Amino acid sequence: MADPSWLESLKSAKKSVLVQDGKRKIHCIFLDKKEMVEEYDVKTGDLLVRKWKKRKVLGGDGTWEFEVGEQFHASSLLNEDMLRESNTNPIFTRKDSKDCFQWRIRNLPYPVETYTVTADNDARCCIIRTSNKKYYKKFTIPDLDRIQLPIDQSAITFAHAHNTLIISYKKPPEIHKLEREIKAELQKINAMKEGDVECNPS
Repeated sequence: MADPSWLESLKSAKKSVLVQDGKRKIHCIFLDKKEMVEEYDVKTGDLLVRKWKKRKVLGGDGTWEFEVGEQFHASSLLNEDMLRESNTNPIFTRKDSKDCFQWRIRNLPYPVETYTVTADNDARCCIIRTSNKKYYKKFTIPDLDRIQLPIDQSAITFAHAHNTLIISYKKPPEIHKLEREIKAELQKINAMKEGDVECNPS
């Protein structure tokens, strides 16, 4: 049975909602001062962004870490003489669908038979390997960790197209149930619209 503590933790967090640019943006501050921001498409209800920020050990704000979605890199605004990340490096991002958790790794040119994706429940992660030893990566599924569900190898599928490896993990029934409960909880919050005066989060 799924651990209800994540939902209870979310219920007890201070929350505020802003509707802006076609997105419903939710900001949560938990009892341990950790912050979470989620962005949903207003029309489809799809989750576009989930990011986290922890306070530093010695105090002060930390940096945002993206769990879902992609951080904007203003590399195009940099002077050409400045160092910047190569645009040929593999880029790992997550963008879910209604039925699956989904990750995309761009700039991987190898054919689909080169890849294997395996679940490692001892390490609580998935591992991507290539037979040519050109790419290796471990990644976690925080949604499963939060409610203490095992990683199911049979739920993992992957495909390759346009130099992009697409990994899908079929959401188990427990995740669908939790997502419905979370959305019901978040719908209780009155949303501000762009231009409204900010009020205290509830």
